[in-house]
Amino acid sequence: MAGLALVMARPASAQDRPTFTPYPVAVLQGLDKITARISTFEVPVEQEVTFGSLHILVRTCQKRPPEEPPESAAFLEITEQKPGEAASQQFTGWMFASSPALNGLQHPVYDVWLLDCKISE
Repeated sequence: MAGLALVMARPASAQDRPTFTPYPVAVLQGLDKITARISTFEVPVEQEVTFGSLHILVRTCQKRPPEEPPESAAFLEITEQKPGEAASQQFTGWMFASSPALNGLQHPVYDVWLLDCKISE
């Protein structure tokens, strides 16, 4: 019985953990809640794009290989720049394609979520 407890208590090995591969482009989707317009846009890693008054910077975009359960994850920094005002940080953190509501942007006008990570065309 003590041997069983030792096996169950051991930490997960590197082989047990999911592997992620970095990709150079994040595919994001944004909703303007005022106009009900949905936009899909591609953001290269370490480049900034603008969606409405939001400035979105993707720091990394990673995806699991096809033989593992599907998942894409991106680390994003989103700031809002309104005319005549200082920029304000709206979101910093990981977004997951499989669970957009898990850690999403909380904004009264815009929603932004991750769809996928891909290779540049």
